[in-house]
Amino acid sequence: MGSIAPPTPVGPAPVGVVPTRIILPFIIVTLSGGSTWTAIRYQIDAGVDMFWAMSLRALIGAIAMICWSLLIRAPLRLPPRGVAYAAIIGLLQFFLCFLFIYEAERHVTSGVVAMFFALLIVPNAILARIFLKMPMSREFLIGSAVAIVGMAMLFASEIAAVAHGNAEAAIIGITLTLVGLLFSSAANVAQASRYAKSLPPIAVLVWSMVIASIAAMILGYGRSGMLPPTALSPAFVLSTVYLGLFGSALTFPLYFFLIRQIGPARAAYSGVTVPIVAMILSTILEGYRWSLPAIAGSALALIGLVIALRAAKPAR
Repeated sequence: MGSIAPPTPVGPAPVGVVPTRIILPFIIVTLSGGSTWTAIRYQIDAGVDMFWAMSLRALIGAIAMICWSLLIRAPLRLPPRGVAYAAIIGLLQFFLCFLFIYEAERHVTSGVVAMFFALLIVPNAILARIFLKMPMSREFLIGSAVAIVGMAMLFASEIAAVAHGNAEAAIIGITLTLVGLLFSSAANVAQASRYAKSLPPIAVLVWSMVIASIAAMILGYGRSGMLPPTALSPAFVLSTVYLGLFGSALTFPLYFFLIRQIGPARAAYSGVTVPIVAMILSTILEGYRWSLPAIAGSALALIGLVIALRAAKPAR
């Protein structure tokens, strides 16, 4: 985690070589992110108002990061403009994005939500090009095309099965997921701006999570009152603590570090591998059986990932 301090200028890596300081956070984000979707499902199934669930997750994440910042003596103070910027990021990522994700998982499975979040590379690249003037290299475009074809092969049968079972729920869930994805993309691009890069990354995330937590807490109390007794159930407590510590305090600092280092487009490639990790976990825990298209699609997605990440002039 100490590696997420404000990045110092370094010389460019050799063409086609991805530095270890990029690969390691990328792997951690992928492995952690692959399990968070299921943990959200446990929160929802506990019957706790989703605003309270969102609030507690963000609050635990913020507290954990405050403790870490005190340990490594990282600054937490932001100027007024920085607090406003953190509020925008927090409301986009930790409030609006989470709100639509949680609601989506009430209609479709967590796996389907994870599948569609793999498309985050598309709006990230487009918004970064429009607002930050970040180029999209030929290698990145080729890699993205290969990965998207692979993702389509991987998830076509699963999405068709969901739609066949309850088409209306599938449409609602997928639509909510795509809206949440757009809010997440906006937060990603905001993190990649020149001003955001001038702010201490941990401080930005702490303020973002605290502000989002307070907003969700107010709405949760207004809609359902105090926390219900089910909030003390082992499933809700464990899933909320896991999401707060691993799904927020660990994953988001590393993910935003990647955004600042390699840009929102390539950082979003962690979303391509997250569903694959989720399905591997499903194979181990739930007996998921891989079809030939799923195997071929996973291979194509990983090939596209390698092509895009090895681009000589990345989409930063």
